[in-house]
Amino acid sequence: MAEKRTKGRMDAGRFAALADAYGGALHRWPPGEQAAAMLFADTNEGRAILARAGRLDAMLDRHRVEAPSPALHRAIVARAAAEVRQSRRRQFWWLGFGLACVGLAGAAAGLALVTVVNPDMQPDHYVMDANATSFGDAGPDADPYEEDL
Repeated sequence: MAEKRTKGRMDAGRFAALADAYGGALHRWPPGEQAAAMLFADTNEGRAILARAGRLDAMLDRHRVEAPSPALHRAIVARAAAEVRQSRRRQFWWLGFGLACVGLAGAAAGLALVTVVNPDMQPDHYVMDANATSFGDAGPDADPYEEDL
């Protein structure tokens, strides 16, 4: 939502908002706003706004963040390693659970297939003798050279 204001004058509200957002150094401001800001910075009100923004910039520049202590670094690394181990264990457990479910599903499908394809035969309907096989009768009267194609 950067508006080009190179032509025309900048008002104090807009100048103060830009100073709050970008600081007291005009070279950090959006290029489309810099020309009008330079004109407004020559006024007393502009100099006051830039001085206030400059004080805030100086205060922020002085702020330093301490490096983490070795104990904190070790604690972070140990916690991360523990999280990785837990995640791997969890993935391994879910993998095993999935494989067990696949095995159970295969067993159930096999049981259903055997039940549908080979229904129970009644003993009075067909009696299997010693010469019978799954492929037919292999009794002594069967022709060993006979082929059914």
